[in-house]
Amino acid sequence: MQDFFRLTSVEEARKALLSAWSPGPLPVEKVPLHKALGRMLGVSITSPENVPPYARSTIDGYAVVSKDTFGASESMPAMLTVLEEIPMGAMPSNKIDQGQTSGIPTGGALPGGADACVMVENTSALDENTILVFSPVSPGENVVRQGEDVRCGELLLQAGHVLRPCDIGALAALGITSVPVLVKVKIAVISTGDEIIDPSETPLPGQIRDINTYSLSSAAESTDAQALALGISEDTYSSLKNLVEKGLEQADIVVVSGGSSVGTRDVAVQVISDLGPPGVLVHGIAIKPGKPVILGLCRGKPVFGLPGHPVSALLAFDLFVRFAVESIYEASHVRPISEDAWVQARISRSMASFPGRKVIVEVQLRHDQGQVWADPVLGRSGLISTLVRSDGQVTIPADSEGIMQGSQVWVKVSRGHRVLSSFRRILTVEGNKP
Repeated sequence: MQDFFRLTSVEEARKALLSAWSPGPLPVEKVPLHKALGRMLGVSITSPENVPPYARSTIDGYAVVSKDTFGASESMPAMLTVLEEIPMGAMPSNKIDQGQTSGIPTGGALPGGADACVMVENTSALDENTILVFSPVSPGENVVRQGEDVRCGELLLQAGHVLRPCDIGALAALGITSVPVLVKVKIAVISTGDEIIDPSETPLPGQIRDINTYSLSSAAESTDAQALALGISEDTYSSLKNLVEKGLEQADIVVVSGGSSVGTRDVAVQVISDLGPPGVLVHGIAIKPGKPVILGLCRGKPVFGLPGHPVSALLAFDLFVRFAVESIYEASHVRPISEDAWVQARISRSMASFPGRKVIVEVQLRHDQGQVWADPVLGRSGLISTLVRSDGQVTIPADSEGIMQGSQVWVKVSRGHRVLSSFRRILTVEGNKP
């Protein structure tokens, strides 16, 4: 047999894999909304309607024509005639003209003619049909306009976006109960070794519990893939060949741990070679630990032989299996990030703080002439679209007076969130943030 155990750099090994393998885009499936958390959208979603569908009050009080309140004060209140008390969950019965008002609860529908709401604390009942208003309001004050949260026809979520709790809420608000998502990459995991036993068993002398099935399956799940644990293979050609063939039938990628080093009982090289062509592409990587890694291609699917040592296996997984998963995602026009990360950027506008309070600002990231900018996503606290539109968060410390436009900031990108691949070059993982 050809001597494949020739040390290859990580970069060369990855190139060898991509030279032999052309991953295609993932198919799309529909899942119920309550099962869509953490899944990647298969297509972009455009809002089919306005949210809210009608103008609503953000406070308990009175719907008014703002012009009627101009100049109102404790010494000279505005006097308005009360038409009705608008019930929650029902539309108003009356349109408001100048000099009139209607009582309205938080979230209540704004009656026609009204353009603002007065807080009940700034009013007093003169009699059962008349109130006094002691404070002026401007047009739009204490009101969420129709479509202010999400506008009909607006692009809400792009294909490849990983659905977060706020996204699930936004889709529910739009009446979307099933979501088109990318089918998960499937990774078959096989451990090898006559000495390996299930973790539930008590090892006899010379036996060890199976670690790699669990650690590598978890590593697979961390890439947003679905792990298929196929069990433990004996150190025989037929046992391993049967499990690898099963993996090729059920999964997109097959991972074998153990059996990749040079030895009379290590059969992974022979199995992968025989299940080609091309079979083994690379055997032996210039890394420590993790030298005896196999990269192969069988029946059009990547097959990886990883060291049996758990640390080496996980290191090799991150270098090669994760790379293969990301290559599939790239073919589907998405790029995953599986850990909390930070992006250094400049804030695009000055942001005030509140003394003694930590302020968290939602931001979008963008490139502009070689500089990464963080654009604050502004909106009322009740608007879920501010979270949907954001890529991450900037925190203003409690002892700060604010952030000046152009200042350097660190943007925290949430776990599992996807940002454009161009930002990956400047990501810093949680533990290494300056």
